[in-house]
Amino acid sequence: MKTVTAFVGSARKKGLTYIATRQFLDNLQSFGDVQCEIVFLSDCELGVCRGCKVCFLKGEERCPFKDDRDVLIEKMMASDGVIFASPNYSFQVSAIMKIFLDRLGFVFHRPRFHGKTFTGIVAQGIYGGGKVAKYLDFVGGGLGFNVVKGSCVTALEPMMEKDRRKMNVALTRQSRRFHAQLFRPAYPAPSIFQLMAFRISRTSMKLTLGEDNRDYQYYRDHGWFDSGYYYTTGLGPLKAAIGATFDWMAARMFKHREAVQ
Repeated sequence: MKTVTAFVGSARKKGLTYIATRQFLDNLQSFGDVQCEIVFLSDCELGVCRGCKVCFLKGEERCPFKDDRDVLIEKMMASDGVIFASPNYSFQVSAIMKIFLDRLGFVFHRPRFHGKTFTGIVAQGIYGGGKVAKYLDFVGGGLGFNVVKGSCVTALEPMMEKDRRKMNVALTRQSRRFHAQLFRPAYPAPSIFQLMAFRISRTSMKLTLGEDNRDYQYYRDHGWFDSGYYYTTGLGPLKAAIGATFDWMAARMFKHREAVQ
């Protein structure tokens, strides 16, 4: 049995974002062996990030806010699959969803959701949500998830039957892909882009940060300074060579920057 949690960034309990999320989860459960939960971010206490960088430098436990952030992170850690669902407000995610993502900023430095499946759902009345859905895909990858391409559903209120049919088709396809990913091997071989992002960032951290920095400590404690990737996976000789090249490139960039300074 897999556990899936959907985090909804709309305060409207019966709006299009909720309807789409509920339809997605119902489809998911119909495929079997999945239990689901919906969390409305508007019901949670989340302070607006002040940009103090304490979470980056000293650790997320030093954040001045003592609110529901850690409860939400624990829910994500306890889930096999995660959905971020948001309305398209002013051509971006909703304010409460953006606040949540900003409070997860340190996780982009220290990703921790490897092996878990992610997708995004964007709901809108007219236009622009496709880019928001791509943004959520990018966010999911940055947090460490295995990303299933998200979707954007469009409908006005009251919803016309043709819009409902179109939404159901899109969400059925997405939920089927998500369900399949849930039951695939959790730790796939990285893409070249994923490998590049890991090797350049870890080499840069190793050369530029010190033992007093939380990012450095996190990478050191996870063995990432000496590993091929975030987790054990067969890279093969070609990707291993490409990874070594990315390490070399990062070291070169660091030395060039030092010389310029």
